[in-house]
Amino acid sequence: MFIDEGGNFDFSPKGTKFFTLTCLTETRPFPSYDKLRKLKYDLLEDGINIESFHASPDKQIVRNKVFEVIQENADHIVADTIIVQKNKTNPALYPEEKFYCKIFEILMKWVLSKRVTQRNLGKLIIFTDSIPVKKKKRAIEKGIKKTLASMVKGGLEYRIYHHQSKSNLNLQVVDYINWAIYRKWEEGDVRSYDLVRNIIDGELDVFQRGSITYY
Repeated sequence: MFIDEGGNFDFSPKGTKFFTLTCLTETRPFPSYDKLRKLKYDLLEDGINIESFHASPDKQIVRNKVFEVIQENADHIVADTIIVQKNKTNPALYPEEKFYCKIFEILMKWVLSKRVTQRNLGKLIIFTDSIPVKKKKRAIEKGIKKTLASMVKGGLEYRIYHHQSKSNLNLQVVDYINWAIYRKWEEGDVRSYDLVRNIIDGELDVFQRGSITYY
């Protein structure tokens, strides 16, 4: 499982309207790895200086090619995403570590119920981007352990790794997928979302039925 987020933690009219948290699930082998490596060096040979793929700053020509690779491997991956309309979030959850832990727990419970409990898995490896804030890192790990303990029976072995996304091509893939989802909700831009729509198995708006706004 590879996790990526979109939006910021500013709970005010100046912040982003939405926060998204997306989980990409894939089993080995990862067929997109070789294609993305080849694409990177093709781009370098064409004069595009790129160290890793990151949807927001990448040029459109790069995005187009990365989305092509993602589409080519759609049969091997599945994504689930949580959508949070931030102005409906109770102020008690405004501290970053509390908010992230709660949303992460919701995502994990949802994904695990669909992906893990239905399979006979030996190991579960969860990757997030590197996290410089220790409190947030501890909150994530606490949320994962709490969720796994309550949902996964039979002693499923799991690992949690926080890697720099530039070292992990699947973190770069989920960055692209999450960026497309975030653009849809935040900007109403579905151009990229339409390219990954068939990969997204679930899109949960946690406050869809909520009517209270706090700012």
